[in-house]
Amino acid sequence: MQGLITGGLAQTAALWPDIERAYRWVHKAAHILNNHDAEDATMVQRRFDGLLGAMSRHRDYAGNLSGAVDRFCKVTRRYRPGLFHCYSVPDLPRTNNDLEHEFGSQRYHERRTTGRKTASPAVVLRGEARLIAAVATRQCPPSGADLGRADRGQWQQLRHRLDQRRQTRTLRARFRRNPDAYLAELEEMACQQALPT
Repeated sequence: MQGLITGGLAQTAALWPDIERAYRWVHKAAHILNNHDAEDATMVQRRFDGLLGAMSRHRDYAGNLSGAVDRFCKVTRRYRPGLFHCYSVPDLPRTNNDLEHEFGSQRYHERRTTGRKTASPAVVLRGEARLIAAVATRQCPPSGADLGRADRGQWQQLRHRLDQRRQTRTLRARFRRNPDAYLAELEEMACQQALPT
């Protein structure tokens, strides 16, 4: 085992200086964003922008990883508008890991109950109701009184919206199964409407 590790390190020795230089920048970025000194959003943003500027100017010091430095700067610029809100809004999480965990948990339970390996089409059709209900129920199961206070008008609007989606999906499925018959039926309906009574 020792020989395998030694051989691997020897074969990759030329890559390590570039990795070490680039890692310092990534480590510095993580340190700035962790904000252990509890600086305000403007200061964190200023320090982070300074680091990105330095990385862009000195990208050639990263050698073979200069392309990775460019990519890091490009992706960071894309996320930049929403990157610093967590420092100015109290109790706003810095990552969306908890949100992704909720979605992953929902996907796991959906697969477990349906036996499907892929997501159920019902998640797309009824996701705005099913997903929110599943997450809310796991956080705090509703009581009978909670269900009685539901706004009946909103509930009916939601049902109507979901039924429209279901009907659209049904029509698409019918078209995919037999496009000629579906189009002939539409043509016949159009002709009937055009005929004088």
